Amino acid sequence: LADAFFTCQKNVLLAKSTSTQVEGIFAASRGRSVPEEQEALLQQWLELSPASDTAPAVGKVSAALASDWLEGSELLMTSLSDLNSAPEVTWCAGQQLAELHTLASSEPRDHAVAELAKLPAEETVAVVGSAPWAAVMPQTDHQIVGCATIDVEGQNEDPAVLAWSLARDAEIVPVEPSAWTIQNMEQFQPLPAELPYHEILWRDWEDLFVQPYVPEQVSGNVPLFEFRVMSYNILAQDLVEQGFDLYLHCHPDILNWNYRLPNLLQEIQHWDPDVLCLQEVQENHYWEQLEPTFRMMGFECFYKRRTGRKTDGCAVCYKHSKFQLISVNPIEYFRPGLDILNRDNVGLVLLLQPLLPEGLDLKMVSPLCVANTHVLYNPRRGDVKLAQMALLLAEIDKIAKTAEGSYYPVILCGDLNSVPDSPLYKFIRNGQLSYHGMPAWKVSGQEDFSQQLHPRKLLAPLWPSSLGVTDNCQFVSVCPSKKSDRRKYSRDFLLQFHFCDAACERPPQLIFLEGVTDAKPDRPAHWPKHAAVVNDPDSQPFFPRSSGVIQHGLNLTSVYSHFLPQRGRPEVTTMPMGLGATVDYIFYSAEPMENGDRGGRRLYQDGALKLLGRLSLLSEDVLLMANGLPNPFCSSDHLCLLASFGLEISSL
Repeated sequence: LADAFFTCQKNVLLAKSTSTQVEGIFAASRGRSVPEEQEALLQQWLELSPASDTAPAVGKVSAALASDWLEGSELLMTSLSDLNSAPEVTWCAGQQLAELHTLASSEPRDHAVAELAKLPAEETVAVVGSAPWAAVMPQTDHQIVGCATIDVEGQNEDPAVLAWSLARDAEIVPVEPSAWTIQNMEQFQPLPAELPYHEILWRDWEDLFVQPYVPEQVSGNVPLFEFRVMSYNILAQDLVEQGFDLYLHCHPDILNWNYRLPNLLQEIQHWDPDVLCLQEVQENHYWEQLEPTFRMMGFECFYKRRTGRKTDGCAVCYKHSKFQLISVNPIEYFRPGLDILNRDNVGLVLLLQPLLPEGLDLKMVSPLCVANTHVLYNPRRGDVKLAQMALLLAEIDKIAKTAEGSYYPVILCGDLNSVPDSPLYKFIRNGQLSYHGMPAWKVSGQEDFSQQLHPRKLLAPLWPSSLGVTDNCQFVSVCPSKKSDRRKYSRDFLLQFHFCDAACERPPQLIFLEGVTDAKPDRPAHWPKHAAVVNDPDSQPFFPRSSGVIQHGLNLTSVYSHFLPQRGRPEVTTMPMGLGATVDYIFYSAEPMENGDRGGRRLYQDGALKLLGRLSLLSEDVLLMANGLPNPFCSSDHLCLLASFGLEISSL
């Protein structure tokens, strides 16, 4: 009986307090006997519990519990009031109430009532008046499993609910829950937090296609090929074991791969993406567990392990019922002898052909280029990040470019280890970056090293020409012929600068020589004025190799806005050391708007590839309520990203 009331007491505090508060309270209370509180609680249960276990009585108890919980913290303010009104939870409460009557009818009851009478009046009122203590009844393991299973089965119909129903598998929810170990080595049973976590980490599905349309069609009777794309850093187990200091807030049991794997698979299966881009996929887990499971789910999978001694990599999977493979190109960023490309990160670029229903020609829909990568983490090495991204964009340029010089629709997923509006993010989204003289730490925006005395700075050219990649992020082999470049440096072109303003300006330190340096040259009337190079209007502006400017022509924009207007807080995709940040992205091809430049930020509108919807992200304060990432509900230190797209079906 003492353990039952102690667990009840702990569960309520755990739900309504931070972990440090709970540890402090129970470290103090576990070492001493609290018979007065136990007996007062038992007396309160007896007062609340009617003589019979009829349905109206159970409903009355549920209503009382709901009102008590509304006095608690926001953590469970709404979730438990809804749960208490649900029939499946009321059924659980009936079972708990029956067990409570059994406890009350046993020998400790008389002893508890007798001891209760000995308490001082003010002490009795103080203990019994604590209504929130009665909000959670002691539960047996089969009750926890039964409640969670019934509720999750009902919620699985809602696509906006992250309910993995782990309790359905006996191997996932053990009969004997493991005890949580606190700093003073005292132990208590963990809160059955599946339902509260479910409420806290609720993620809404946002429909973004604002034009009126019927399913599978847009206005103008242009049909769409619809598909979903998920990007997910699933946290390689080897990296967990190498960096336990990053996960001190987590109980060791939830970091176990045997616990995490079913959670991850259940989440992926629940959202049912058609294209799946994964980062931090451990090689042995991929071949032994993930790839066979994905094949049973209808995926074709491709994997690229990081170079060197790294044991994880990237994977791209697609539903073979929705796409057909045209080509696959793995990318290794490591280049021997180049300091700017001496890291082991990798990427994958696939070209997929959407499969249309019978009777429709495949040529009526454009191929789709899907890229996935995991860029270097080191916040100080922005030069490496830029070079890796340039290699990836060059590969996409080669794979996605059509014979006419345009591009197939592109979707770029990955963990880029850069925050929104950082120079690297702007380079991808705006298509251009002037980097010369920029501190390397500033590229990703992850940390502020402005106090560093001698920071590494980016100098032009960022990478040597031997890499075979131009400043336009194109491979030299696919660039236009050099004849067009020669025209830009023809004699007539260079003569334009003979009498330019800079050439006619007398340097102040120039030694005066009469008849030699005393006269300022005047431009002859017939001399052509200085003019910029005239290029093909469809081509990109030309920059010399050492100008310190890199660019690309893929026209990419982000699925997410990186801000939650309803909460007034930024979105986060990960929480390293308890600090929320956005580093994971899904970029997709769009059409630049005419005169669509707002404060250096390029504006886009949907083209052939249309963004139909996305799974909302969470803010830092919400994740802190769930004890950060990972937690018992989300088994990675990143949130998954999910977007729905529509590709126009028309004659190309």
